[in-house]
Amino acid sequence: MPAPVHAATATHVRAGRRGRVTRALPEELPVAMVYGGSTQAVMMATPSDLEDFAVGFSLTEGIVTHASQIERLEVMTHPKGVEAQMWLGEDRAEALSARRRFMAGPVGCGLCGIDSLDEAVRALPDLHGVGPVLDAAQIAGATEDLRGWQPLHDQTRAVHAAGFLVPGRGIVLAREDVGRHNALDKLIGAMVRQGLDAGQGAFVLTSRVSVEMVQKCAMAGGAVLIAVSAPTAHALRLAEGSGITLAAFARGEGFDLFSHPERLRAEVSDVA
Repeated sequence: MPAPVHAATATHVRAGRRGRVTRALPEELPVAMVYGGSTQAVMMATPSDLEDFAVGFSLTEGIVTHASQIERLEVMTHPKGVEAQMWLGEDRAEALSARRRFMAGPVGCGLCGIDSLDEAVRALPDLHGVGPVLDAAQIAGATEDLRGWQPLHDQTRAVHAAGFLVPGRGIVLAREDVGRHNALDKLIGAMVRQGLDAGQGAFVLTSRVSVEMVQKCAMAGGAVLIAVSAPTAHALRLAEGSGITLAAFARGEGFDLFSHPERLRAEVSDVA
């Protein structure tokens, strides 16, 4: 398995001077999600936490509804990439057939290659009335809290992270990847494998909030989503419809709350 970080030399040019510099670059390689011998998706991803990635991807894409439906999982390295080989219970064969997709997965998009528009806008779980209530300070400081869980970013400045925040405890788990949706899938897979309930906390992202990020949070049962950047209009509509509290531009001093403010503890006053 390649290391997740690769050292590379470059010519450093600043203020009319140049010299040699060594930089740490994040590795990425094709990771094939293979079910029963058939490739379902190929994603470009960072080669770390791939078991978490496989479980999280399977859950958030609706291929399985519970991790126990993956009867066996093996990560196999090949000269040109990696395969996450999974064998499912018989009851998931029909659901998998209905969800067939092939994804030549660039890191910027988590919906590439879907062969049906219905799959791109599939129904999401209803999360109204569930999930935690958070203090304003917890939401505002969430992305700063996540900074302490990003060793790969500290080395490379080129990867995203997704973290899980538990009220009163802060970030308790995080995963990194060159792809923002890959990082979230890895986190969700790790949470399932460690027995963490997504409904008891909030997902925290270092990226913008696009449609697939809301979909993945909803499929995992997460009712609160906090991000450092903006949501798209469609992502906001999905969050509103599925009952997700969406807070964006969370950067220490404050945040913008776009949907379902009932999960914000009533400790702030309106501007006169």
